[in-house]
Amino acid sequence: MIDINLIRNDPDLMKEKLAKKEYAVDFTTLLYQDKKRRELIHATEQLKAEKNKVSAQIPQMKKEGRDCTALFAKIKEDSEQIKQNDEQISLLDADIETFMAALPNLPADDVLPGGKENNKVIRTFGEKPQFDFAFKHHVDIVENLGIIDYTRGVKLGGNGFWIYRGLGARLEWALLNYFMEEHLKDGYEMLLIPHILNYQCGYTAGQFPKFNDDVFQLRNEDSDSFTHFILPTAETGLANLHRDEIIDEDRLPFKYFAYTPCYRKEAGSYRSEERGMIRGHQFNKIEMFQYTRPEDSEAALEELVNKAERLVQGLGLHHRVSKLAAADCSASMMKTYDIEVWIPSMNDYKEVSSASNAGDYQARRGNMKFRRKETGKVELMHTLNASGLATSRIMPAIMEQYQQADGSVVVPEVLRKWLGGLDRIVPQK
Repeated sequence: MIDINLIRNDPDLMKEKLAKKEYAVDFTTLLYQDKKRRELIHATEQLKAEKNKVSAQIPQMKKEGRDCTALFAKIKEDSEQIKQNDEQISLLDADIETFMAALPNLPADDVLPGGKENNKVIRTFGEKPQFDFAFKHHVDIVENLGIIDYTRGVKLGGNGFWIYRGLGARLEWALLNYFMEEHLKDGYEMLLIPHILNYQCGYTAGQFPKFNDDVFQLRNEDSDSFTHFILPTAETGLANLHRDEIIDEDRLPFKYFAYTPCYRKEAGSYRSEERGMIRGHQFNKIEMFQYTRPEDSEAALEELVNKAERLVQGLGLHHRVSKLAAADCSASMMKTYDIEVWIPSMNDYKEVSSASNAGDYQARRGNMKFRRKETGKVELMHTLNASGLATSRIMPAIMEQYQQADGSVVVPEVLRKWLGGLDRIVPQK
């Protein structure tokens, strides 16, 4: 949620900033409601003060034997007006809250306007692999190796699900161990969080109410609304750890990571070139998250980008880092960098980590603050997140970039210690 004071002070500038995200907005009604609300609050405060003043006169007048009928009538009249004003204020609060909750975050000043067409490649790592044989799609590779079972995955869960088998399951777990080991080396605290979250978690993270329908909702049969949902990413939970808290400045930054499966309802919208693990309803991911002071969040974002990229580099995979244009950033984020790995069969790069700075957007929605040591002033924290990493696109990249002419796949060296030293996965006989 953005600061309403920014809209009060310069609505035209805010419209320009949101237009960078291709979000058109009219603040006319909001500003009218906001002005009316503040006027009502001021009038109500005056009425309450007058009511208190009149009430204080009654005991003395009674003691003097004077008639208090007019004062009682005044108190009753003021009480009725206060009640009416409070009801109007509550209605205005609800309307303003609904409007503000729907607004995306303001993009950072150095983020380009527009969508994917304006994304900018910052750097690349390695070279695209060259093959002197007819290279294969990762689905064909893993099925030939017998390490992923798509047919039985569909039998169990439907389209968008798969089963890791044997060395496939071990390789998946080796990836997760590799990621976790690196995060622990860097001093991040490991968390295992609930997979079922309450509605407020989705609201604070900025996913609700706009993206209510993108998650697997848990509800009673007789209810039209839902109170809980299955997390689409650990970020949704990590963004709520310090909800409604005031943290001492000395404790910042908080650096966390969490492993969870991720459950994505919208992932079932398949394109023909995205068969296999590129897009699914359930996949594994390690998520990094930081809470920082506002002045530290830009450096924290660079740290997260570098950490995520270092993991891909450690696997020896060709990839690039792109700075996203405003409309390609998610609604909650002011700036995002994507680490994109090369998938030969698709002749394209696919995102394996998005490192993003939400600024104070999530902190405002979740009332997450810190207290300055020198001044005692309470301010909103900044929140940042990055995948570190998602496996569902790393696995296809390994299969395709490390494939060999005989159908085997070389295991990246950093993963071999979790596979008993195995350096190659060979086809089943």
